Amino acid sequence: MSKEYRHIVRVLGTDIEGHRRLVNGLTKIKGIGVSLANAIVKAAGLRTEARFGQLSDSEVQKIESIASDPQRFGIPPWLLNRRRDPESGKDLHLMGSDLALRVKSDVDLMKSIKSWKGVRHSLGLKVRGQRTRTTGRSGKAVGVKKKALAKPAAA
Repeated sequence: MSKEYRHIVRVLGTDIEGHRRLVNGLTKIKGIGVSLANAIVKAAGLRTEARFGQLSDSEVQKIESIASDPQRFGIPPWLLNRRRDPESGKDLHLMGSDLALRVKSDVDLMKSIKSWKGVRHSLGLKVRGQRTRTTGRSGKAVGVKKKALAKPAAA
């Protein structure tokens, strides 16, 4: 139970600078946004103005336990990032590498069943209905090249 200031605090596999406020620091963890970070800090009973470097080990463990299972601490399901999971049917909240792997498996599933989104992903095009006429042209020639002007004949 150290109460001294720490410059780096390890929370859920992510290093967070000690000078950051709690809500701002929690958003550095992949899968936690501002709204969920506010809810976690409120559920832990901590001050939002507190800095990460001032937290004790028990307070960091409390934040980790709330973030790993938010519903158990009264955080509403609409704040979770994986509601009604297709495999389990439960409301889940994924963070870190678990989130990245699940998103990759979802994209691979869309590609394998050849849904519209899967086809767009496999072709490397925009997936969510954005325009493609002028944007998203990486790797191709952009713009129009002018033809060289013919030199006038000398008289």
